[in-house]
Amino acid sequence: MSPRSIRWRFVLVSFLSWLPPGLMMAPQVLLMTSRGLDLADVGVVFAIYGVTAIALELPTGGLADVVGRRAVVVVSAVFTVAGLSVLAVAHSVGLFVVAMVLKGIARALSSGPVEAWFVDALHEAEGPEADLKPGLAAGSVASSVALCGGVLAGGALPLLVPGQGLALPIWAGAGAGVALLVAALAVLREPRRMSRVSFGGVLRGVPVAVRGGFGVTVRDRGVGRLLLVSVGLGVMLNAIEMLTPGRLAVLTGGVETGSTAYAVVAAVGFAANGVGGALAPWFARRFTTSERAAIAGTVVTAIAVGGLAWSVVLIGSAGMIGAGSGYVAIFAGLSLSEVIRMELLHRRVVSGMRATVLSVNSLLLQAGGTVSAVALGALATTTGVGWAWAACAATTLLLALLYVRLPPPRIE
Repeated sequence: MSPRSIRWRFVLVSFLSWLPPGLMMAPQVLLMTSRGLDLADVGVVFAIYGVTAIALELPTGGLADVVGRRAVVVVSAVFTVAGLSVLAVAHSVGLFVVAMVLKGIARALSSGPVEAWFVDALHEAEGPEADLKPGLAAGSVASSVALCGGVLAGGALPLLVPGQGLALPIWAGAGAGVALLVAALAVLREPRRMSRVSFGGVLRGVPVAVRGGFGVTVRDRGVGRLLLVSVGLGVMLNAIEMLTPGRLAVLTGGVETGSTAYAVVAAVGFAANGVGGALAPWFARRFTTSERAAIAGTVVTAIAVGGLAWSVVLIGSAGMIGAGSGYVAIFAGLSLSEVIRMELLHRRVVSGMRATVLSVNSLLLQAGGTVSAVALGALATTTGVGWAWAACAATTLLLALLYVRLPPPRIE
């Protein structure tokens, strides 16, 4: 495959991977609350989702390193369709838990294989010194476009059937999961290093891959610090996803209008994410080093989360403008720093451990969100969402310190 072919395949599958989450983002929390769950219940359900993803992150990453990336992406799509189908029909805490378990399995399976496939394929085509930033940036833009378009569609669909339309975007997400399955089968061709293995070989190889991938995060301080950033990001992103829909429902006076408002605000944020991702290579050059650029992006993100926390004092259209402005700055800063962070991480990881290390990254992201879900839900219930967001702003600001004097790569 040519480098251009590799990039467009990566862009296509990245887009389809993030379209289902985009479609369900706006209505998910409001669907739960409209069917009898309070914010504390939502926090518990989100925590179960996180625990499931955390428990399976390393085994599924090791699986992708052993059997190949395409097979794992396909299985992830199957669980995505199953999880969203259950979520659409759930009317009890028990069924919401089942849906979140299935979604957690899908998330764990999808947390590394597509990007690992791209890096391995590009290295095979151009050599180990290939510049990853343009391709990673293109994948970031595709993901942002999927989230932006998906969240807009997910916010608009409930208006078609007022009172009962919150499930429509969830069903649309399940359909997008089917499209992902077909695309993965059609366009993801494994690099030549991947060979067929027996079932016994899988059972033996996965633990070895997990130990190797986890071991490099312990031995290499640079890898460990880059991965630790994910914990704080998980706290911040979980707080935004869980608490913003309810805040906007209060501002607009209803769950359907709140879902639509959240869709618009989130879409603006994801559009900014796409722009930030596209500008990441230029941004890194402007700051001379990738480490300095990552620090700058992280500081911008922290300040933006603080602005979102402050916006809770506003009401009506002013509150909407405040929330929208916060989203734009949050996701612009986040995409700048994340493209650069992942490039720094890939410099330090060999091919045979790549999917596993990406799974460790996703595991820590989920861990941050899971550990904070119940606490943030309770804090928001007792003191208001502003204090929960303020705590996340402080956490995000501290992450910038992890890039200071980052040790150089040491590939073993």
